Parts: sequence; structure tokens; C-alpha cells
Amino acid sequence: MALERLSDAADPRVSDYTGLTDTQLRRRREPAEGLYIAESTKVLRRAIDAGHTPRSFFLTDKWLPDLEDILARFPGVPAYVGSEAVLEEITGFHLHRGALAAMNRPAPLDLGEVLRDARRVAVLEDMVDHTNLGAVFRSAAALGIDAVLVTPRCADPLYRRAIRVSMGTVFQVPWVRLESWPAAIGTLRSSGFLVAALALGPGSIELQELSRRNHDRLALILGTEGEGLSPQTVQQADVAVRIPMNAAVDSLNVAAAGAVAFWECRAGTR
Repeated sequence: MALERLSDAADPRVSDYTGLTDTQLRRRREPAEGLYIAESTKVLRRAIDAGHTPRSFFLTDKWLPDLEDILARFPGVPAYVGSEAVLEEITGFHLHRGALAAMNRPAPLDLGEVLRDARRVAVLEDMVDHTNLGAVFRSAAALGIDAVLVTPRCADPLYRRAIRVSMGTVFQVPWVRLESWPAAIGTLRSSGFLVAALALGPGSIELQELSRRNHDRLALILGTEGEGLSPQTVQQADVAVRIPMNAAVDSLNVAAAGAVAFWECRAGTR
């Protein structure tokens, strides 16, 4: 194993791990440099199982036994090891989930290939909260969603917090960042999908009604936190859908709403 000891927080070898608390910096830097950060041994293993390759590891001696087999699989990849104090000074937070790894970002998937065999697709419009984004991916993986499409202004599914909240399921569900939205609704429709917008408003049908129709191919669109879906998206969708609730509550958190819709509309259940 290529263990490299760290004693100085200014060590230039670990520039991939510096300033991880600066969200704006990481959003700009990770996609541009073709990397993302996997946090925790479980997430790291899921990334590698999905075929992603590490460019370096970053951990304390305490976690070496847990990752011994992974480090052995990548003997030429440096593993930077240091005290908790040094690692915390580098990253800006306490590494209490095991280890980090700087991973090579996989090549983007082709939209046509992703849609070809899919029956259930989730579309995330302008979702900016990484916690919600990760939670939606976890529900999508658990409840039969074949692919997730994210709009151009949506947060990055490979941002550290989104990966962690998803428990690494962002590596299991194929996802594509759309080049144009809501123009891509036309692509979904031409691929045979009924496009359903989860939105309150006049003319919306209850979720159970959509489920009873049992469409062979269905795309469910979830909106951003607070504002929900844009009027243009709702107008261009084939149908608007609402989740019936008690009168005292007008809406669910977007991740919770997604989980309910994914479960109710899963393929092959009617």
C-alpha cells in the first residue's frame, strides 16, 4: 500500500481535500477538475463497486484495517494518513465517518441510453438542497425508479453531502443532467413517457388516480424546495398530480413527497 504520512496541513499533496466547508468553492471545483469526494467507508465501497476509481485516499491510522482490502486493490493510489488534528485542519471538519477518498468523476451518461429500457423516471427541477437531493436518490434506489434526471440548475448529485445522505445510492441509480429544461419534456414524451408534475392547483388529480391508470412508462417531476415546480413545467406536463393530505397541512417535504409518489406509482404493482 502506498501510505504517505501527513504532518503539515499545508501539504500540497492533499489539495483535493482542502476547504471542504466552502460549499461554493467545491461546487465550482469538483465538476471542473473531474473529481468528487466520497465520505465514509461504506460510501467509498459503494463507489468502487459501481466502477468508479479513486485518485487518492485520506484517513487516520484508526481506519486502515477497515480499508485494508480496498487499499490493496489500488496499490498505486496514494493513501494519505495523518492524525485527526491534521486531517481536521486540512478539511475543516472532524472525520468521524471513517475516511475520505478523492474519486475520478465518471463520464456523463447518454440520455437516450438511460431512457431506452426505463419504465419509471424521476425528474428533479432546480433542487438546490443537497440533503433533499440525496434523500430523493435513496428513495429512488429503494422504490424502483430506473433513472433520475436533473435539470441544469439542480444541485450536484456527486456533492459530498448528497452522496452521504443517499448512503451511496447515487452510484446505483443512473442519472443524467439535462442540457435544456423544460424542453426535455418533449424528449420524455417522444420516448413514450407520460409526464406527471407533482403540483397543487386546479385540475390536478390525486396520486392514487395516476397509479390506477398504471402507465407503462411514467416520468414524475419534483420541484425545488419552497417554490415547487415552475408554471411552465406544470403547463407542459401531461398531468398535474397532488398527494391528498389533511386540511391542516398543505405540502410535504420534497424528499418525502418523492418517496410517496415512487412507492404509489412503482411499475408492475397493478
